[in-house]
Amino acid sequence: MLDQPIARISGLKVQFQTKDGPVLGVKDVSFDVQPGETVCVVGESGSGKSVSSLSLMRLVEFGGGEIVGGSLEFNRKDQGVSDLAHAEQSMMKQIRGNEIGMIFQEPMTALNPVFTVGRQLTEGLRVHKGMTKRQAEARALELLTEVRIPEPKRRLRQYPHELSGGMRQRVVIAMAMACEPRLLIADEPTTALDVTIQAEILALMDRLKRETGTAVLFITHDMAVVAQMADRVVVMFRGNKVEEGPVQQIFENPTHDYTKALLAAVPKLGEMADKEYPEPMRLMGVEQSEPKPIKGTDKVILNVENLVTRFPVKGGLLRRTVSNVHAVEDVSFKVFEGQTLSLVGESGCGKSTVGRSLLRLVEPMSGKVEFQGQNILNYSPSEMRKTRQQLQMIFQDPFASLNPQMQLLDQVAEPLRNYGLASGSELHDRVAELFDRVHLPRSFMRRYPHEMSGGQRQRIAIARALALHPKLIVADEAVSALDVSVQAQVLNLMMELQADLGLSFLFISHDMAVVERVSHQVGVMYLGRLVEIGPRERVFANPLHAYTQALMRAVPIADPTLRKSERDLNFKPIPSPIHELGYEPEKSEYLELEPGHFVLTTDAGY
Repeated sequence: MLDQPIARISGLKVQFQTKDGPVLGVKDVSFDVQPGETVCVVGESGSGKSVSSLSLMRLVEFGGGEIVGGSLEFNRKDQGVSDLAHAEQSMMKQIRGNEIGMIFQEPMTALNPVFTVGRQLTEGLRVHKGMTKRQAEARALELLTEVRIPEPKRRLRQYPHELSGGMRQRVVIAMAMACEPRLLIADEPTTALDVTIQAEILALMDRLKRETGTAVLFITHDMAVVAQMADRVVVMFRGNKVEEGPVQQIFENPTHDYTKALLAAVPKLGEMADKEYPEPMRLMGVEQSEPKPIKGTDKVILNVENLVTRFPVKGGLLRRTVSNVHAVEDVSFKVFEGQTLSLVGESGCGKSTVGRSLLRLVEPMSGKVEFQGQNILNYSPSEMRKTRQQLQMIFQDPFASLNPQMQLLDQVAEPLRNYGLASGSELHDRVAELFDRVHLPRSFMRRYPHEMSGGQRQRIAIARALALHPKLIVADEAVSALDVSVQAQVLNLMMELQADLGLSFLFISHDMAVVERVSHQVGVMYLGRLVEIGPRERVFANPLHAYTQALMRAVPIADPTLRKSERDLNFKPIPSPIHELGYEPEKSEYLELEPGHFVLTTDAGY
């Protein structure tokens, strides 16, 4: 009986009802999961990878899907093999959480905001394991310690909104592991997390799998994560399984064209080591001219000096300011015309606040922001409005930054109308040109945002940012939510526009491989300060600050022979950026160790 798989999916077909009639989300998928094995299901959005796993939990029915064919055999330890495709909901209630655990993609929606962490962790233990309240609480404490949450006793009494994204994801993992399930389904569990937290969570899941012998079905679109975690890989494309094999084989010798294209689209750390300037990626199946390096100029377009942005924390009965969040602390840098400066760091390091402060979407406390030689912090609202013609922003979530009730034509035309730059047929023509520019068909102009995929929406956001012919664009995590191949296309598009139009970018990201591909200069942020800044090739080849080195170590590499263990990572928890009102931080002092390569000598708390 040893060769009996824990789960066997055979000939699965899942159908969804739409207004245009039924659509097959999964067409005919079969694969096994063996005891103690990690199977990674990879593919892009819409390939049917999440639907396959939700079918195994029989949750797909709650999302409008219906299993119309195939079998889902699950090996229950004591009751033998059951076909879950036809199981009663009463039986599924016993299996969910108890024998099959699930980690969802978005930890905030997977946790209930009105119950404490302790209440949510003990619920499953009391239902499935019949524990008393005290036993369940003791076990919950053990679980939080296992997933390395600091101060676990205090966390049990807290609510989900009081924890950071990485902490919430650990709680979700602890909940999924609580009843020691035989199979753990992880649906993109690290997509929304920073590199360092992602590295820790992957190492944590790997350790828990080895210690408990749980089989893992891991769903992701990140090939570097696959290389780190998988024993076997299943590649899905448009509802079909196109390739399956051991992880080494898939990476070293992929047979299907789609798998090859997927691997070719992954930016790999170190690819740019011998190149002085950024250049677009070569993509399979996409017509491209020979990629040209983008040099840019040495003319300064933006000069930021000693920028400080703090947010007040209110408290007490009268809601007085009791302390400040030091989001950006004494930051200085320059952006050159036609070049890209990338800011990298973890969530909460202040990189997005820097971008917003430059556009005065949040007001800085002090410092100087010189754009084309003028300090824009002294501008009146009307002068600032004029300057925003040349300073534009692309936000992280294109769905949130587009108006769901307006056609795309009107959304891209809006900036031109606001500034009175075009009207009538000229306006229509200019918008059509912008659609051509971002490689979207003109027929999409009559569509609404919900009718587009994530990558297409992001292109609309780029088209809208380009409408006013800006000189500088702040791109805040502009590609972090996109699939690998879409991300590669959007990055290539941004670099192509930079080469054609001489645009400058301030590129904010936590993905080091993407940053290496697009940047001329790189600044590393930690706790509101720039701890290191310099030319891209120097910062990557010779990271000087301890924090930069830790960040580089955490980057997962798309090569299964270079896996990282928990020992390699060893991160320090980030201290709090909240300080009392009278607190005066030290000034940032830098040492120039190589031409143009500066490292912070002030103690930044790392």
